[in-house]
Amino acid sequence: MTAPQLSQQHPYEQLSPDVVLDALASLGLFGDGRLLALSSYENRVYQIPLEEPVGGHDVVVAKFYRPGRWSDAQIAEEHAFSQELMAAEIPVIGPLVLQGATLHHFGGFSFSVSPRRGGRPPELEDFEVLEWIGRFLARIHSVGAARPFVQRPALDLQSFGTESHDWLLRHDKVPLDVQSTWDRACREALELIAKGPLCIANEERALCQIRLHGDCHPGNILWTPVDAPASAGPGPHFVDLDDARTGPAVQDLWMLLSGERGQRTQQLSALVEGYEQFRPFDRRELALIEPLRTLRLIHYSAWLARRFDDPIFPINFPWFGSSDYWKGQVQMLQDQCEAMQEEPLYV
Repeated sequence: MTAPQLSQQHPYEQLSPDVVLDALASLGLFGDGRLLALSSYENRVYQIPLEEPVGGHDVVVAKFYRPGRWSDAQIAEEHAFSQELMAAEIPVIGPLVLQGATLHHFGGFSFSVSPRRGGRPPELEDFEVLEWIGRFLARIHSVGAARPFVQRPALDLQSFGTESHDWLLRHDKVPLDVQSTWDRACREALELIAKGPLCIANEERALCQIRLHGDCHPGNILWTPVDAPASAGPGPHFVDLDDARTGPAVQDLWMLLSGERGQRTQQLSALVEGYEQFRPFDRRELALIEPLRTLRLIHYSAWLARRFDDPIFPINFPWFGSSDYWKGQVQMLQDQCEAMQEEPLYV
């Protein structure tokens, strides 16, 4: 079996259905020929029915990691974290151990195989659901606080904000007619973050940094109804630790908030009420919500720009890169500068 050579420009050009099935076959898993591509832009993820069940699983999910994004050591650290969480009986969907490992290689790709888990988006307008999620986030963070990441990066001003800003300008990704305005708004936002609690270096005042899910938005939580079969386990199931990194606990809470300030306050109160049944929550971290939202905004633009040579990105993000897009970013950054100077949410 000859491994294909990867394209330097579009690494996934060589990831054909045959390569996906051959990769599984190299582990003794034989698909029945059907592949369902699941929603993922950073990696390529496929749901694959098997000819014969393996370890009680008749359908698996194979994730092929984007070459060059994470090192094998960083991916292995993510997998180890998920194994710790599952060992603590926390409903995280992690990779299967196959042939003694969770990370495998085929055709120039690193990949993992996980069990399929069905579910629907959580009903975040239901405060009981939010409280339930809060309890499990606290349990995730209790495990996350037990030891640090060694290989995986931290969520900080430099990596998410400053480097993203500098890369976009250095590679001329912002159109000239809006470049100076965007640069000014972005620098103002970064300066406000630099003066805030996220960047406090004093050990006595610094906020706790722990291992996180890192990208805990509603799409990464699968909800199993209470009336589902007992084998499924009712409640939230957390998926996709691909962005796991070190950071403050509130990073895994704020993306579950939406709506006007009053609504977000109520949602946050429900999350924290559940959270504190298992782990204390440092109220000082509430002042990080808007800075973290701002960093995500800047990082997201740089992520899109860095990935735009992947053919799937222009198809799914045709609006990216236009002057109108960047003018919209300027307005959002200006709004975030105002938000970061307001009183934080209070629970």
